Amino acid sequence: MIPPPSLEIAVLVLGMVILMLEAFAERIDKRILAFATIGALIAVLIGTWFLAPSPAQEQATGFWSFYTADPLSIFFKRFALLTTILVLIMMIDYAPVVLASIPSTKKQTGLGEFFAIPIFTCAGLMYLVSAIDFIFIFVSLELVTISFYVLVSFTRHNPATLEAGVKYLVLSALSTAFLVYGITWIFGVTGQTNLQRITAALANPEIERGPALFGMVLVLVALGFKIAAVPFQIWVPDVYQGAPTPVTAYLSVGSKAAGFVVLLRVLRPFLMLPQMERLIVLIALLTLLYGNLAALPQSNLKRLLAYSSIAHAGYLLIGVACFDGPAVTFYLVAYLLMTLLSFAVLVIVAQQTGEEISDFDGLAKRSPFLAFAMLIAMASLAGVPLTAGFFGKFFIFYAAIAQRQTALVVVGVITVACGFYYYLKVVRAMYWQPAAKVDNISVNVLSRLAMSALIVAIVWLGIYPAPILEALRR
Repeated sequence: MIPPPSLEIAVLVLGMVILMLEAFAERIDKRILAFATIGALIAVLIGTWFLAPSPAQEQATGFWSFYTADPLSIFFKRFALLTTILVLIMMIDYAPVVLASIPSTKKQTGLGEFFAIPIFTCAGLMYLVSAIDFIFIFVSLELVTISFYVLVSFTRHNPATLEAGVKYLVLSALSTAFLVYGITWIFGVTGQTNLQRITAALANPEIERGPALFGMVLVLVALGFKIAAVPFQIWVPDVYQGAPTPVTAYLSVGSKAAGFVVLLRVLRPFLMLPQMERLIVLIALLTLLYGNLAALPQSNLKRLLAYSSIAHAGYLLIGVACFDGPAVTFYLVAYLLMTLLSFAVLVIVAQQTGEEISDFDGLAKRSPFLAFAMLIAMASLAGVPLTAGFFGKFFIFYAAIAQRQTALVVVGVITVACGFYYYLKVVRAMYWQPAAKVDNISVNVLSRLAMSALIVAIVWLGIYPAPILEALRR
């Protein structure tokens, strides 16, 4: 049996090894580093099924008072590893764009770093989903965020990318300040940073609830930035459009998933306060309305997916408001599959034509496989039956109905209709518009296999969601 913390240590060591090879092995093709990284992360992913049990939180001392390896954290460690593997496959397709942005391309300078930094992001995500102490949450979150600073602005000779990096840096630093200040208030009231001990402290009627609630609101502001919830979403469209496309996919999926896991853990002590539930419901309503309405007029596919990401954060917040962990987790799995599939197609098509929806005109004639993959992704994002996205929304709305959250259900159903309009714009361009170019688009074997696996998983979970539900129950 493998001790749970050794997974993160293995990922960190892998990242340092890849950086050393990038620095000193100048003559090798740096794409080999990506393939080696994918193989190593698959080995770590397999290792997650052989973990030794962690002590119960009630008996946790020392390191285990900061870190847990409960079923939820192990599930999301696999989530983070799988996301990173798929993003690295996209990065291999995106490598020519990175090389074109680097002045000296004779030795593929810097390409190895492009493949290495996501490894450190993955380690941060794995630590983050296991963190049960505010101090450890902060450290893990900063490891993820600093890695994304570098990735977002990696092709820094592109002005749009540089602008995206600066915006992400400034606003992320501001959210970090809110997080630290909120932790300070909570510690000042309860004298604890461990989440379970904070729960016990807040159960004491002599504790002042007002300052603790104020501290939690500050923490919620910081996490709202990470999950792209209104009104903390102002960075999303520009950063998503300017960042390299695989990095946008990673931001959209990995960062959001970890943010929601942390939100579920952090909210648990504070949901006994009725003001907190009402605040979450209000943020969910605003996020649903803003994300879906702002996506309607978009003509750039990356910006459309950016506003779509805000809208999906709203659906996830419905599950958080109802505190239905399984519904949120299933939705995140469905969101992983359909979002990564759409970005995988976008990476390939954008290098041939562009990122506008009009650049997808006639894609069904130029590449039937890519058009079909994007059709499945858009249908699942919209919530068409027999796709994973349909069951994701079904479980979220079921939780809201069970908790009698009528306003969330009504607004959620209306905004789903908006989603059908802007997602099917892409399908219309691919199948009904004449092709602007007649050149065929080639897809390498690895990308074709990854996209085929994502298509099968989306349809399979749309017909038979039991495997994910069983894993969550265990």
